[in-house]
Formats: sequence, structure tokens, C-alpha cells
Amino acid sequence: MFWKLCLTVALFMAAPSACVTLQSPAPLAAAYPGWFSADDHALTWADGEVMPLDDGRIFKSFADKLLSADLDDQLSLPYPAGSSFPLPKTDQDPGRLRFMPFFKKMYGATEQDVREKLVTVRWLPNSADVPLLVTTVNGVNKSLEAISAEIEELSPETKACALRPAGTFCWRPIAGTDRLSPHSFGIALDLDVEWSQYWRWDLDGDKKKMEYANRIPLEIVEIFERHGFIWGGKWYHYDTMHFEYRPELLGKRLERLPKGAAQ
Repeated sequence: MFWKLCLTVALFMAAPSACVTLQSPAPLAAAYPGWFSADDHALTWADGEVMPLDDGRIFKSFADKLLSADLDDQLSLPYPAGSSFPLPKTDQDPGRLRFMPFFKKMYGATEQDVREKLVTVRWLPNSADVPLLVTTVNGVNKSLEAISAEIEELSPETKACALRPAGTFCWRPIAGTDRLSPHSFGIALDLDVEWSQYWRWDLDGDKKKMEYANRIPLEIVEIFERHGFIWGGKWYHYDTMHFEYRPELLGKRLERLPKGAAQ
């Protein structure tokens, strides 16, 4: 019996593809049309590069996935769109798992590559008129302009948290890590830090513990989500000022410009 058990374990370890059910790549193909074709095992980019969905590692902790996610990991946590959502359970951070080669391929592999595709969006031109650098890739700049226009129509009390955004493009690592921030690609926006709750601030500050709280109006969150942006306030590791263009997690195909189009 012992040798049979050993043989079973050996076969299991040697053939991970037979034991793992992968996420469907359909959300990626729908969210980013024209960039690649997709099958059950890989993305094939227009230039012929092939990106496997799975890296072959079976037993990955959440920390492992944060450090080196594959495309399957990137799609593995469902994002709860809308104004009604449960408080996230431990390590339920849909959108924090990012396969970096995917984003570098699409938005730019270096700071210079990314900068060549940036434009300035006038954020809330009638209320604040803040210049924000964002990418033109996938029409992210147009999506942010549409968000700005909708937020302009809200009451002064509701849009107060959006009047002083903390920033968009900045080529940098995520705080406390060596991982590249989505701000590096010009696809993320942070609202006013004075209205924000961030898990690292709570751990490092007087609280010394994570304690979820939110002051960002959910009406604003829903506007962002309608235009393809997820919200860090729906993460266990909460970051309530953070919005990030990730339409593959929102289950919708959005109108956008041709890839890389500059405006």
C-alpha cells in the first residue's frame, strides 16, 4: 500500500495540469479586445507571443500569489461590483493579484514606454480642474474623462473626497514591497488621502491593527465601476482611495478607443 501511495503522490506532483481547473480567459478577451486570442491554456498576442494562463505551481499561498501571480491567479478572486457587498474575508483582494508581464506587454515595459502613451486629463474641470496623467491605451483616458463628468454632477458633499486627488501616474513600487504599482502604468487614481483608509496606515499607526472603515461615497464607487475601474475599498487589505482600471474583473465589455490610440 505504501508504494501505491507514493506512486499516486508522484503522479499528482508530476502532472499538475490534470489536477487544476483553470479560470476561463473569456473575461480577459472581452475586456481587452484586439490584443490577443485566448484558449483554455494561454493567451496568444497579436505579435505571436504566448502567455500561459498557469505557471504550473499548485500549492501557492496568498503571499506567493502576490509576489508572482500568473494569469489564472489574476482572475481567481471574484470582484463584488455594486453598492451592496459583504466585508471582504481574509485575503479576499480581487485585483491585487497581478501578472506583471501582462500589464507590461499592454501598457509599457519601462517608464519611458509608459510615458509615451500618457496624456493629461482635466479632472473635475468645473470644481477642481486638476491635471492628471493617464494612459491612452484601452481608452483609459476617455474612461476617466467620463467618470469626471459624472462626478461633476454630484452634490458638493458627495464629491468632496474627489476634489484633491492624490495622483495617477507614478513609476514606483507598491509601498512596502518590490512589486510595481499599477500607478506605474497610468491606469490607477487615488482620491483625497484625507478621506481614505489604508490598511498599512492602520498597522503602522496608533491602531496597530487593521480595522476596516470607509468614507468614500458608494455613489462615486459605482461611477468608477461603470467605466471599468475596480475599488480598493472592496479588498481585505483595504485601500479606499484607490481606483484601478481592471475591466476583466467587472464582467462587462466597455466601449474604448483602438489600443494605444493617442488623443
